[in-house]
Amino acid sequence: QVQLVESGGGLVQPGGSLRLSCAASGFTYDYYAIGWFRQAPGKEREGVSCISSTDGSTYYEDSVKGRFTVSRDNAKNTVYLQMNSLKPEDTAVYYCALGLEFSSCTKEEYDYWGQGTQVSVSS
Repeated sequence: QVQLVESGGGLVQPGGSLRLSCAASGFTYDYYAIGWFRQAPGKEREGVSCISSTDGSTYYEDSVKGRFTVSRDNAKNTVYLQMNSLKPEDTAVYYCALGLEFSSCTKEEYDYWGQGTQVSVSS
């Protein structure tokens, strides 16, 4: 069974940084994508960043471009989301998810989900 475990969330001040990790296990797919999604209170879950297992192609939501960086450590089956210059608007529960292809960074394309980790940005 597929298991995804997020970690690294916390409370930071505006302008601070966090590094989220997503450890994936329980699958042997050759082609897959890992996505980072977030859901703030009262809002839809949105794609933040997604990365392909094959060529490393990436997607970033416009509001995080230049601030967030997604990366992979294939040997560890782990995907990271480095978040810099954090803003209060980034406050949300962040989820990682596994999809079987890299078609889009939308929640409908992802099949397995982690439990989420809270990111709070406040002064």
